[in-house]
Amino acid sequence: MGESEKGEARDRNEEGQAENIELPPLDFSAFILSLSTSVLMNLGLVENPVTKLKEKEPEVARQTIDLIELLKEKTKGNLTQEESKLIEDVLHELRLWYVKVVS
Repeated sequence: MGESEKGEARDRNEEGQAENIELPPLDFSAFILSLSTSVLMNLGLVENPVTKLKEKEPEVARQTIDLIELLKEKTKGNLTQEESKLIEDVLHELRLWYVKVVS
């Protein structure tokens, strides 16, 4: 089994040495939450972990919201009740934040 399958990744400590870090399991909910974090970053509400800056890219945020909507439509009937509620709630919140930021 490869390292990504084990939920582990290599990270570098302050001395540049590789360390194993535990990653959360990959599932649909984690994917949706990752996309929602990307939207919040592109709206300038969350710091970009690479640049350590809050950057605004509302067009990219809108496109990612549309992508989540597309996933909702394409997975209709194949999600658990919890996944369906999560995607609905995430879309609602992201749309509210989008309107606040671009207005």
